[in-house]
Formats: sequence, structure tokens, C-alpha cells
Amino acid sequence: MTHKSYMKQTIFNRNKYGNIRQTYNGYSYDSKLEAQYAANLDWRIKAGEVEKWERQHKISLDVNDVHIANYFIDFKVYLTDGSIEYHECKGPITEVWRLKFKLTKALYPDWVFKVIK
Repeated sequence: MTHKSYMKQTIFNRNKYGNIRQTYNGYSYDSKLEAQYAANLDWRIKAGEVEKWERQHKISLDVNDVHIANYFIDFKVYLTDGSIEYHECKGPITEVWRLKFKLTKALYPDWVFKVIK
């Protein structure tokens, strides 16, 4: 194996932002923050604040019947009062993320979004 192919393999296996992947409750998460937040949501279920939650919820970003992109938000949270919130655990903020998040909020103005840092 040449030095170049070894470096490609190493770079390919690393998380692109240097986050350390974590496993919680049998699922793999992109960062420690995301895995810890999943555990926090489970505690909130036990406390009676949250009914249930979904991970990596797909939101279709369509403008004038044209599909632009999909946005995968970290958590869709169903609260016990019947409301729904969308939670994003965020490390480094990129321009692409900023644009997609702005577009998502513009297309779904009645939805509640929370960014967890």
C-alpha cells in the first residue's frame, strides 16, 4: 500500500469535521453532542415532557414544485402537549448548512426549530 492510498483511506474514514462518532442505544450518531442529546430526549420522555422522537428526519425542500434538496434534521421531537419541534445539534457552521437551514425555516414558517450547540 502506498503512502497516498493510505492517506486517502484514512481521510475517507474520518468524520469530515473531526467529530467523534458515538453509539447510543444501538444507533450511531455523528458526534458526541448528538448522542448525548438523544440520551437527554430519552430522559425527557421519562420526565413526561416528550412523547417520542425520531432521528435524522428528512425534510424535502421544494420551491415552485421543483425539488431543490433534502434537509436531514437531527431530531423531530413530539411533545406531550401535542406540538412538534425540530432540533439540530450543531458543531461547526458551514455556509451550505446556513443556506439550507434558512431555506427550511422560510418554507416551513410555522414549524418550531431549535439549534443545540
